[in-house]
Amino acid sequence: MLVPELFAPAYIGGRTASKPWDLTEQFFKNIFDMTAQSVGQMRQERYSTFFLLKHSDEPKAFDTKNVRHHQTRVPISDAHHPNIDMLEGPAIGDGIEPVSDCLAAYRRRDDLDDEDLVRHLVGLGNGAVFKRLGFLAERFSGGAEPVQLSGGHAKRGPVRDGSFVVTKWWLRVPEYRARKETI
Repeated sequence: MLVPELFAPAYIGGRTASKPWDLTEQFFKNIFDMTAQSVGQMRQERYSTFFLLKHSDEPKAFDTKNVRHHQTRVPISDAHHPNIDMLEGPAIGDGIEPVSDCLAAYRRRDDLDDEDLVRHLVGLGNGAVFKRLGFLAERFSGGAEPVQLSGGHAKRGPVRDGSFVVTKWWLRVPEYRARKETI
């Protein structure tokens, strides 16, 4: 209920939006919020509630649904877009493993829309999202193929810059993960 009052124009997205759409069973103590307001610090505490904020020039209103909570209408990203937020910034999903879990749950949905997902990812203009998506999709199907990946190495997740590169995806992974993944 605080999001519209504190951060408008804004919407709840990322990992926080994954719970209402049954993409995860986890509860998070932070609320992830996309806002058009200038964000000084990504992590903020207001009224004993912790927020993770990300600035967006124009929060994607077309990607939101209004959910009623008591007397307040709260904008939340629709069922298809928490993964977009989290692929762009795995910290938004609390790391790559929760992102992987949410993406797997999304793939089981009856209203799965891969074309919409890809269209929005292209619109981000961030090549790392396709490296992460390909890496994760390969874990689900075992046969994902790169499609014109951007140059340079991307980090697999937010925690550490891995020392090992999965050359198929140009993705840096921690060495301990490299031993677990098929390279």
